[in-house]
Amino acid sequence: MTSAQVDQHRDGNEAVRVEDGEGGEGYQRGLGARQIQMIAIGGAIGTGLFLGAGKGISKAGPSLILAYAIAGLVIFFIMRALGELLMYRPVSGSFSEYAREFIGPFAGFVTGWTYWLFWVVTGITEVTAAAAYMTYWFDIPQWVSALIFTFVLYGANLISVKLFGELEFWFSMVKVTAIIGMILICAGILTIGFSDAGDTASVTHLWSDGGFFPHGVGNTLMTLQMVMFAFLAVELVGVTAGESKDPKTVLPKAINTVPWRIAVFYVGALIMILSVVPWTNFHPGVSPFVAAFQKMGLAAGAGIVNFVVLTAALSSCNSGMYSTGRMLRDLALNSQGPKFFTKLTRSGTPLVGTTVSAALMLVGVWINYQWPGKAFDYVVSFATISGMWAWIVILVCQIRYRAKADRGELPQSGFRAPGAPYTSLFALAFILMVIVLMGIDKDARVSLYCAPLWAVILGVAYWVLKRRDPEAAAFRKR
Repeated sequence: MTSAQVDQHRDGNEAVRVEDGEGGEGYQRGLGARQIQMIAIGGAIGTGLFLGAGKGISKAGPSLILAYAIAGLVIFFIMRALGELLMYRPVSGSFSEYAREFIGPFAGFVTGWTYWLFWVVTGITEVTAAAAYMTYWFDIPQWVSALIFTFVLYGANLISVKLFGELEFWFSMVKVTAIIGMILICAGILTIGFSDAGDTASVTHLWSDGGFFPHGVGNTLMTLQMVMFAFLAVELVGVTAGESKDPKTVLPKAINTVPWRIAVFYVGALIMILSVVPWTNFHPGVSPFVAAFQKMGLAAGAGIVNFVVLTAALSSCNSGMYSTGRMLRDLALNSQGPKFFTKLTRSGTPLVGTTVSAALMLVGVWINYQWPGKAFDYVVSFATISGMWAWIVILVCQIRYRAKADRGELPQSGFRAPGAPYTSLFALAFILMVIVLMGIDKDARVSLYCAPLWAVILGVAYWVLKRRDPEAAAFRKR
């Protein structure tokens, strides 16, 4: 390691700065194995499980477990495809950088700006939700909590990437502890029979109350969109590639934990909850965790779940601030965004991009407070389809990379996706099926309305940009 590559490196605990051209684009490699693992775990656990699963259970019954298992397998294929690309070239900017290389500069432009918008909108909704959760304990205006949360997370992201990693570690730890605690309590009720639910708890609830598919296979298929939405942000681990201390060791380990994460935290948790509490007791808008705690006679359950979903919302907002700044800087480095987004702080964080994104999140909170109508709901719904766009890009890039690597045009990755390209093609087909289901569902199709408008905006912006700066249409490998 030369002096040009290292700013500080003593005993392995200091962040390492990698100069442009060395894979880090000037960022500091301050994220260790412990933090990357928890970022990967936290990305797969969000409010979609803690709050949204209630609607899925009421719609599909116990078969929701199967929906999560199948979707989880698809997510694993996506993450292994991403892992193969990351080991080929671990760069910050991840999917947008790969899109430029394997699809074209316009695809990189679309992917970068779309993923940026996804996290800005997600950050707005999550910080607003976090403020709402605070009213459970404190009688304070929501805008005050939203303002405080935004500034705290903004400051943490600017101080250092290591502090961001620490926040994500502890946010994820809360979510993981809550789910494991619930699984252990349910296991105790099923085996020992304690609590108010002990007399009726039984695994037979999974098939005896109307069958495993109580509302038919069709309704189970319609829940796949909600299930996939719950996994949005699992790909965030790819954005950390440029700031991981040892990406070629840490990232494969994190990605390979995806199957057991989904098996335990989604499939395992739902099996346990639905064995203790019949699925007919769950209703849309009510957390299955709250319902389970109430059935068990645990009065503190609602407060516990409120604290967990608060941390889940803050975790998502924190991730949003982290990724938006990196995406804007990646676009700027490729002449596809304003040059001032390339500026880094002395600690190696993207100052301008993070500041602009945080400011937009505050504006969004204000808009949500002033006009909480349908127009804002449409914009929020667009976040779902934009998140899945990143998955599509990952899969297409991996298929094209593998073809070039097999022909000897590019070096082989040390972390090849198993079964590719067939597993990647299967995952692509699955995502397209989910998009079709979104179009069928009148409550979900709003997510598709904004996509053509956004595509037109990006198309016009790229045409203007290319005319003003031809470099925007040129791919330069970094």
